[in-house]
Amino acid sequence: MEKGAEISNRSGSGESKFPLTFSEMAAASSVVFAFGLGLLCVYLTMPVSDYSFLKLPRSLEDLQILRDHLESYTSDYTIQVLVGYCVVYIFMQTFMIPGTVFMSLLAGALFGVLKGVALVVFAATAGASSCYFLSKQIGKPLVFSLWPDKLSFFQAQVAKRRERLLNYMLFLRVTPTLPNTFINVASPIVDVPYHIFFLATFIGLIPAAFVTVKAGIALGELRSVGDLYDFQSIATLFLIGIASITPTLMSKGSSEKH
Repeated sequence: MEKGAEISNRSGSGESKFPLTFSEMAAASSVVFAFGLGLLCVYLTMPVSDYSFLKLPRSLEDLQILRDHLESYTSDYTIQVLVGYCVVYIFMQTFMIPGTVFMSLLAGALFGVLKGVALVVFAATAGASSCYFLSKQIGKPLVFSLWPDKLSFFQAQVAKRRERLLNYMLFLRVTPTLPNTFINVASPIVDVPYHIFFLATFIGLIPAAFVTVKAGIALGELRSVGDLYDFQSIATLFLIGIASITPTLMSKGSSEKH
C-alpha cells in the first residue's frame, strides 16, 4: 500500500519540472555513449562503401531499401551485420524508440524464419532487460510523469496476482493489453522480479516474433504494417494469452470456494 500511496502522491503533485536529475541524465548519457561506441566499432570493421542507406526505417519503403543493400553484406560480413543489428535493436528497446517492428521484419527478410525468430527474441529480450535495469536505476520519476494512471493500474494487478505472476506477465506479453514499452519500464517499479520478467519476455515474445519475422520474408507483398496483424493473427495471440492466464483464474476460483 505504501508504494501505491507513493504513486498517487507523485502523480497528483502536478509538478512540471523535468523529471530526471543531473546524475540520472548522466547515467542515461553514458549508456547512449556505450551503444554509440559499439556501433562505431561495427562500422569501422565494414568495407569502405557508401552507407548513406543506413538509417532507422520508418516505413516499408525505407525497410525495402535497407534490405536490398544489406543482403549483399550479410553473406560476406555476417558477424558485423548481426552485431550491428543487435546493438541497434537493443538500443531502441532500451530507450523506448519506436520502430522495432521494422527491425523484426528485417530479420525475416535477411535471415529467414528460424534464425530470424531466434535473433528477434534474443535482441528483444536483451533490450527489454536493459530497459528494465535502466528504469530500476533512473526510471521512477519518468514513469510517474508519463503514465501515472496506467502505473497505478499495473501496480494493483501485479499485487493481486503475486502468486501466479509469471502467468499474468505471459498474458501481457502475448496480448496487446499493455504496451511492451510500458511493461519494460514499469516492471521494476512495481516490484516484478527480474527472473519472472525475463521468462515472461523470452517466452511471451515468441508468437508475435514468429508472425512478424515470417511476414518479413514476403516483404514486397506488404502494403502497410497493419497487414501484419489480421483478425486471425490477433485472435491466435489472444487465445495463447488466455491459455497462459487460465491457471491463475482456476486457482483463484478454487481458493474462493474454500
